[in-house]
Amino acid sequence: MIRAGLLATALCLLSQGAAAACSEGVAGLRWPDGSASFTVEIADDAAERAQGLMFRESLDPSAGMLFIYERPQPAAFWMKNTLIPLDILFFDASGRLTAVHENAVPHDETPLPGGDAVAMVLEIPGGRARELGLSGAVELQHPRLPNPVWPCE
Repeated sequence: MIRAGLLATALCLLSQGAAAACSEGVAGLRWPDGSASFTVEIADDAAERAQGLMFRESLDPSAGMLFIYERPQPAAFWMKNTLIPLDILFFDASGRLTAVHENAVPHDETPLPGGDAVAMVLEIPGGRARELGLSGAVELQHPRLPNPVWPCE
């Protein structure tokens, strides 16, 4: 039963395709051995970024939240009032991964740093990065990246 669920999730991610990857509500990821797309909610102002995914009881395996900053800056996240484990991926202005924190622990107030020039942060369900085999040079595709190495077409 679990394998069927993982297969369904994988098919869903593959079916979202490249065309969907360049819309406001989709974050595309690619790395040397794979790619994936996540349907995302956008947090692009201080209030939305402060709220994040706090108090959520679940998150679909193909969903996430994309935090967008006005300019690259130092960023660290914590899990205060967050009920579910999350993988937190930090990206610079070109969309290159600068740090990843897998399975961040719910309610933990320890800062999880992402670097000094973070432009976007993608939160996805805890364990998804490992399930997908995310490794190596991971790149983000999103229309609001300022200097993308993987631009929208």
